[in-house]
Amino acid sequence: MAALGRLSQALLRSSLTQSRRQLSASAHDHGEQSARTWKILTFVVALPGVAVCMLNMYLKEQSHSHEQPEFVPYSHLRIRSKRFPWGDGNKSLFHNPHVNALPDGYEGHDE
Repeated sequence: MAALGRLSQALLRSSLTQSRRQLSASAHDHGEQSARTWKILTFVVALPGVAVCMLNMYLKEQSHSHEQPEFVPYSHLRIRSKRFPWGDGNKSLFHNPHVNALPDGYEGHDE
């Protein structure tokens, strides 16, 4: 039994040293192969995927309606406890008249 144990230890040691030699010898080749794989994946998977996402976004935006929603004067929205320090004091810094309503409604809509 002891001889069998020594034999298995010797075989294990020889296989480990062989695998270490193979790994250190092929480390340079592995880096080149890995870079080539990622380059191929970039051009074949990533860039077409981005292009498909951009096309999807463009088509959805084209079919999107650009109408303003109906203004509902909720009491808890658009509260102005003090004036803004710019402009007329009623519009936020990044105010967009097509999207952002003032406390009394959208601009340009006299209802």
